[in-house]
Amino acid sequence: MGRAFEYRKASKLKRWGAMSKLFPKLGKIITMAAKEGGIDPDSNSKLRTAILNAKAENMPKDNIEAAIKRASAKDTASMLEVNFEGKAPHGVLLFIECMTDNNTRTVANVKNILTKQGGEMLTNGSLEFMFDRKALIEFNLKEGMDLEELELELIDAGLEEIEAEDGVCMVTADYTSFGTLTTALEEMGVEITKANLERMANTPIEISEEAQADIDKILERLEDDEDVQNIFTNLV
Repeated sequence: MGRAFEYRKASKLKRWGAMSKLFPKLGKIITMAAKEGGIDPDSNSKLRTAILNAKAENMPKDNIEAAIKRASAKDTASMLEVNFEGKAPHGVLLFIECMTDNNTRTVANVKNILTKQGGEMLTNGSLEFMFDRKALIEFNLKEGMDLEELELELIDAGLEEIEAEDGVCMVTADYTSFGTLTTALEEMGVEITKANLERMANTPIEISEEAQADIDKILERLEDDEDVQNIFTNLV
């Protein structure tokens, strides 16, 4: 499966580990999606995708429903999605996506983590040209489904790349095609198992195991912060 999805997925779950950390982050994504587009997943594709991804990580139904209900809570009104860009040791770049009800707190926390680990905050926009935003969608291949025919059918929906392994298929497209691609797959009767918007480095780098240990410390501390939702790097 593609490096950008599988490697980050495996490393992220390894670091997050306990569901006590993962579920609140998934819940925030569901709440924000419901707040922005309404609580009906049938008419809110962003919410539908958030619920799909939560279920893929075995988030209980009660947790999902509670996250949707929080969309109308007073303390959710000030929830914001904010991004930060940073530089870590060994030439590693960081694009950090957060969701917060207190931007001042989040800025201070992220800056403190980076500084203490030998990194630094960068001016927003510094790394935009270093990453491409991509939509990655995963599903199980149905019996008798031909990969070449599937590729031809999805090109008009924005498909850029398709690959399959052990019956699991991953399609990649520009992030602007996320909606059209998921809709096209649903109309074909394909059951999507995961769907994400990723930031993929244009020029990924490799580092030594010793250097990776340093970077893991930063990633672990960032992901422990309740406001941090996603971290993308320029690592292979």
